[in-house]
Amino acid sequence: MTQQGAALQSYNNELVKCIEELCAKREELSQQIQQEEEEKNKLQNDIRLLTEKLARVNESLARKMATRNEFEKTIAETEAAYTKILESSQTLLNVLKKEAGNLSRATELKSSITKES
Repeated sequence: MTQQGAALQSYNNELVKCIEELCAKREELSQQIQQEEEEKNKLQNDIRLLTEKLARVNESLARKMATRNEFEKTIAETEAAYTKILESSQTLLNVLKKEAGNLSRATELKSSITKES
């Protein structure tokens, strides 16, 4: 019986050792799980903050692009109007030169008529 008792005691000791090793592994795994859960929570918070920041940047970008489009429209309209003014000025200058030439010829004609009389 002593032999059986010794074998039983040996099995018991080995069983206790295995249980203690499993408990230690469970504790280590629990710590790893807790660390990863903390990391997960931190990452989720970072994602939330970055998502909010992205939304703000997108809104700002949309407003600025709309404003830039308005600038481009205003510039195009202003340049078109300025081109029309330049064309009108050129036309006016040509008409004025033509009329000035006509007046000069008319004045010369009157001068030559008065000299002949």
